[in-house]
Amino acid sequence: NADVAAGRIAGELKASSVLFLTDIAGVLDKEMKLLRSLTTSDIDALIEDETITGGMIPKVTYATDAVKLGVGGAFITDGRVPHALLNEMLALDNSDGSDQGGTVVTL
Repeated sequence: NADVAAGRIAGELKASSVLFLTDIAGVLDKEMKLLRSLTTSDIDALIEDETITGGMIPKVTYATDAVKLGVGGAFITDGRVPHALLNEMLALDNSDGSDQGGTVVTL
């Protein structure tokens, strides 16, 4: 799948960031509120307590793998938002991503 390829290529290149698009705002908590920033440890705990479930598990796993391979940050954002990719690319100087939503994953 494209997420596997993107994460692995970004990791091998030690890219400053990698972007994963999804059909929701980003990683959500149990109250369906956006979690703007997560560490790889946070993700492990959220999977364990079943906050992160279903199709988001592979996406956060690939994001986690990418940052563990040396990517500075992995951004998971809503691809339905107009210009979502462009918004995140232009916000790369801000380690929290754009103000358009999304979740950034770091070590």
